[in-house]
Order: sequence, then C-alpha cells, then structure tokens
Amino acid sequence: MTGIRPLVAGNWKMNGLGSSLSELESLRARLETAPVPETNIMVCPPATLLSRAREAIKDSTIMLGAQDCNPLASGAHTGDISAEMLADAGATSVIVGHSERRHDHHESDALVHAKALAAYRAGMMAIICIGETEAQYREGKTLDVLRGQLEGSVPEGARAANTVVAYEPVWAIGTGLTPTPPEVAQVHGLIRSVLGQMLGDSEAGAMRLLYGGSVKPSNAANLLFVPDVNGALVGGASLKAEDFYEILSVYAGTQS
Repeated sequence: MTGIRPLVAGNWKMNGLGSSLSELESLRARLETAPVPETNIMVCPPATLLSRAREAIKDSTIMLGAQDCNPLASGAHTGDISAEMLADAGATSVIVGHSERRHDHHESDALVHAKALAAYRAGMMAIICIGETEAQYREGKTLDVLRGQLEGSVPEGARAANTVVAYEPVWAIGTGLTPTPPEVAQVHGLIRSVLGQMLGDSEAGAMRLLYGGSVKPSNAANLLFVPDVNGALVGGASLKAEDFYEILSVYAGTQS
C-alpha cells in the first residue's frame, strides 16, 4: 500500500428490489461487530433504492453511491436522472463511464467527461471507469486504449478529493476471468503515470485507482495488494453481504 486509504465500492448494477436492502442491513451489522479499519466502503444500488438505502445505512460507515447521471442539471430528458437529483437522494459519489454504459448506450469519452463534471457540479465524487475489450487485449492495445480513455474522460478539474479511476477490463466483467497481478500492476502504473502528466504528480500520486472485473472473495487478496491498486469496484459479489464482507476483510486480515 502507498498510504492511500483504500475504497471498496459495490456496484449492484440493474439488480435489487426493496427486499434487497436486508443485505445492506446485514453488511452494516457485520461491520459494527467486526469493522474494517482505514478502509472506505461504498454501495451503489439502483436509483430506485437510493433513498431507502440512505436510511438503511444511516449513521454507519457505509457510503452511498449512484451508478450513472445525465450531464445536465435538469431539463426535458425523460427517464434520465441528474447528478443533483442523485445527491438529493443521498448519493455522495456516482459511477461514470462504466463499460456497460459505453457499450450498451454507446457512451463516448466526451460524454463520460461531461458526466464527471456534472458530479463535481453536484458536489459528488466521480468514479471514472476505463477498460479495454477482449479484442483490444488480445491485440496488445490495452495501454494505448486506456491512455486514450483517460485523456478523453478525465476532466482538468479532477483531483484526488473528487475523483477515483476504476480499471475494469471489459473481458473480465462477469466472466470469472481476471488479468494476472503483473498485468494489473502494469496497467495501474500506466494510469498513475498518465494522470501525472494530465493533473500533476501530486494529485495523481494521491488519487485512488480501483481494480474491477470479477473481483470475488477467492481472488481479492491477490488483486487488492498489487502496486498502485487502492481498492476495488465489485460487481456481483457485492449483492450478498457475506461475499462483500469477505472482500472487505482482506484489508483487515480477518477473512472468515
């Protein structure tokens, strides 16, 4: 570790009904009896659960995040949700540029950039996602692709206090596949280097870089202590309190 306080964020994606809040309550109870010190913990449920999730985690160490936002503050955009609306519902952070948004909704780096600015405008932290496809990985283009995504997606106003960058190789999301620790180290080293060129070494050196893509209890210890990895963006394993806690507990050395 580099002295940066790690962040482990659970992305529920399009999963969860009101009954799912019992998992948040279970996670809260587990953390009250066996806390994970010096680690920030976040859950990002679907927007329909944000307000109720805020109540479920009230006065706990769990932070609340959202999964996407429209770059505009308001307007005639049926079905969209602004960053200000998310903040009003209790979110303190928002994921932008997740590969599923880039692929399913054809989101460009420019749009991700605009969404990150919207998060700042609403007083929230932006979790900016980048990642290469399997074809790009097989063709040896990973580093070039990620450099381009960083340069196009991360605003000049990004700072360690308002921005987290999450590396999620597209080919690892939900597949059970993961890069090797040396591959993750190489990628995260590049990310910090590029951010240094963009934002200055001081901000880049303090910014949290998360790894995401099939993070689960069985591989968390191998991934979370790779150089320049400062936490994880967890998908499916965050839906169950016990699985999510097992990943968190890697930092406390209290796996159970």
